[in-house]
Amino acid sequence: MARIAELVHYPVKGCAGTPLRTAETTPAGITHDRTFMVVDGDGVFRSQRGDPRMALVRAGVEPDGTRLRLETDGIEPIEIEVDPEGPRLDVTMHRRPFTGVEQGKEVAAWLTEALGTPSRLVRVPDDHDRRVGGMTPGTSAFADGAAVLMASSSSLDLLNERILARGAAPVPIDRFRPNIVVSGWTEPHTEDRVRRVRVGDTELGYAKVCIRCAVTTVDQRRGIRSGPEPLRTLADYRRADTGGVSFGAKFAVTRPGTLAVGDALEVTDWGDPEEGLGARLAAALLG
Repeated sequence: MARIAELVHYPVKGCAGTPLRTAETTPAGITHDRTFMVVDGDGVFRSQRGDPRMALVRAGVEPDGTRLRLETDGIEPIEIEVDPEGPRLDVTMHRRPFTGVEQGKEVAAWLTEALGTPSRLVRVPDDHDRRVGGMTPGTSAFADGAAVLMASSSSLDLLNERILARGAAPVPIDRFRPNIVVSGWTEPHTEDRVRRVRVGDTELGYAKVCIRCAVTTVDQRRGIRSGPEPLRTLADYRRADTGGVSFGAKFAVTRPGTLAVGDALEVTDWGDPEEGLGARLAAALLG
């Protein structure tokens, strides 16, 4: 039976993930996931694509969202009172305009020191109303797209078999920064075929496959780029119809609830395994 093996949220977009045992979900995803975002002096979001040291910044949020703690190696941690009513700041993410609530000079100075470049921190506004598309439309905070990213351990096993076969080192699941890691699916990339699923008392609807970028080449433990894997190997067998390579699938929250490590997944609607990328994957597996 498929179950949640790992549950993770990322309070600050682009920074380290925080493992969870249980979590609440909202229409925008796991509570506090990508609620905060680091931006530069022009309001453009920072990402591990350009700032791999972001992987070393660890964040923790009080359950009620009133306080945020940041820490990294080499400097004193900082804890701030979250300001939901601070100055509004025009920000840009993937060239699209958004609004963020600035969190003050103290945390800006801390992030500037931690990342070695001028930085500010913004919070998603309470009236944030962002719509994201896909097969099941939904909403999210500052995530790249749909609210929840799911990947399976069998998908990672197949990828690492192929990486090892070319003489390179395997990669851990944290390279893909998933919210939910599923164990128990024997077929790799089963998550691509899930259309509706109940887990805990949350329901999720499939939005799209996740197209991967250079963030997957960042060693999340050391905060440095570590070579061409896993993108090089994914390019052998995971090319998507729309371009790029795929690993994991994105989901909208269709019924908020709770999740916990160990919860079983009940898939109530499956997609066609022969369509799109799935057909090419099947051909690749057959040699």
